[in-house]
Order: sequence, then structure tokens, then C-alpha cells
Amino acid sequence: QVQVAESGGGLVQPGGSLRLSCVASGNIYSIYTMGWYRQAPEKQRELVATITSGGSTNYADSVKGRFTISRDNARNTVYLQMNSLKPEDAAVYLCYCDLKRYRDSEIMDYWGKGTLVTVSS
Repeated sequence: QVQVAESGGGLVQPGGSLRLSCVASGNIYSIYTMGWYRQAPEKQRELVATITSGGSTNYADSVKGRFTISRDNARNTVYLQMNSLKPEDAAVYLCYCDLKRYRDSEIMDYWGKGTLVTVSS
């Protein structure tokens, strides 16, 4: 089995920072793209940032310049450093991994359960 688990969410004041972590574990042969989505109440799920196995990154315009995505391939971990947080950043942040399992030719998407980020004064 493959498990994906986020951590690092919490309550922060506007202008503050948080770092989210996401670890993929289990029967993993190779991880390709990793990324973060977020979903706030009454809003559509939004792609926040992605990072490929080669290190190429993409960001939503709303977080560009404030958030940084990175990964540690040795630990099957992706991070999201969030700086200058705004109230509109508050959401459940969901981690996903595109990965190939051992002895499996198919690349599949695996999702974490989400970690809650609250930005409030």
C-alpha cells in the first residue's frame, strides 16, 4: 500500500509563515510530480503548487512570490513553505503524489487527507 500524510497546518496570524510537509510511504518505486491543492469552504479546489521529479515548479498566481515548494527525494517528502500569509490563504491543504508502485507500470495519483491552515488575526 501507499500512504500520503500531510503535517504542519495550524493557526497563524496574517503575515506569518507556516511550512507544510507531506510524506509518501509504502510500496513506492518512483515518485514523479508532487504538489499541493487547497480547498476553502464555498470555493473550488485550487492548485497551489507543483514540483516535478526534475525540480521544475509551478505556482498559482495567488501565491507566487510568497510560497515555495520543494522536495526531498530521499525521504519521499514534499514541502510547502508559506510566507506572508493572508486570510484568503486559509484552507485545507491537500498533498498529492504522482507515483509508480513497485512492479507496476501505471503512474497513479495518491492524495493525503489534508491539513488545515487557518489565517486569522
